[in-house]
Amino acid sequence: MASEIKKIGVFTSGGDSPGMNAAIRSVVRTCAYLKIECVGIYRGYQGMIEGDFKTLDARSVNNIINKGGTILKSARCEEFRTKQGRQKAYDQLIKEGIDAFVVIGGNGSFHGAMLFNQEFGFPVMGIPGTIDNDILGTSYTLGFDTAINTVVEAVDKIRDTASSHNRLFFVEVMGRDVGHIALNAGVGAGAEEILIPEQNLGLERLLESLKRSKASGKSSSIVIVAEGDRTGKNVFELKEYVEQHLPIYDVRVSVLGHMQRGGNPTCYDRVLASRMGVKAVESLLEGKSNYMVGIRDTKLVLTPIADAIKAHTEIDEELLRVSDIMTT
Repeated sequence: MASEIKKIGVFTSGGDSPGMNAAIRSVVRTCAYLKIECVGIYRGYQGMIEGDFKTLDARSVNNIINKGGTILKSARCEEFRTKQGRQKAYDQLIKEGIDAFVVIGGNGSFHGAMLFNQEFGFPVMGIPGTIDNDILGTSYTLGFDTAINTVVEAVDKIRDTASSHNRLFFVEVMGRDVGHIALNAGVGAGAEEILIPEQNLGLERLLESLKRSKASGKSSSIVIVAEGDRTGKNVFELKEYVEQHLPIYDVRVSVLGHMQRGGNPTCYDRVLASRMGVKAVESLLEGKSNYMVGIRDTKLVLTPIADAIKAHTEIDEELLRVSDIMTT
């Protein structure tokens, strides 16, 4: 692995997701194993502009593989969107002697890294960290598995009270542009209906579905709603519409919100983060740059960042069909 890279920076950017700490740990320990210096960049691109750096060694990342959030913190950075801001960040990296960096984040974070690479020829590598699972080039992003397990656990508990009181619950989950969390968690939790941005089922179909559930003898129902669903303006409007047209239902709303981002990462996310961190560092040392590490068919792959961010991932049509069958 002959390379001129002697010091690698690592940071997290954008929304946090479970598994980010495991990925940081993997990058740091891979650098230590390969006798490369590693520098933690705190608060994402904002910290890069301000020179908020700290040298990390293998012991610096003890006991973080099981923790949610990110020890390096994360922040949005409007200044990095400007050429002047990126110049400041580049100057800070050169001053610190950092030769390349690994960014753990989502689409916005990767877009910033791509621009930085294009403008300064600076080696960059991305690790997809977002619970939405909406990045092309990987079957799974860090945090997605943990998020859907968090949702399923919450819905299981909501179902207990729904059954006890013969209630209909609308449970809103994250997913402004894609419905991967809603679809997977909905199937896993046995939801009676799943509403996602990719499909506008319409209010009438929702009513018909709920009528069939009631007629079949179901005393309670769970409807999973992605926040970007277009069936109604929002989940509370759906509640009001059903109460108006199906007064037989006692309707409640539960918005899970940011609890989906938190919590200890699942074993799957920890292992995936560990694999991606090793691949990111080794790829940089092999002279590769401007790629995102992903996983497809259990194998790690590299996808050009430009391709990874050009569109959102498509919903699983086969799982949609399964969902339709299971809600019969």
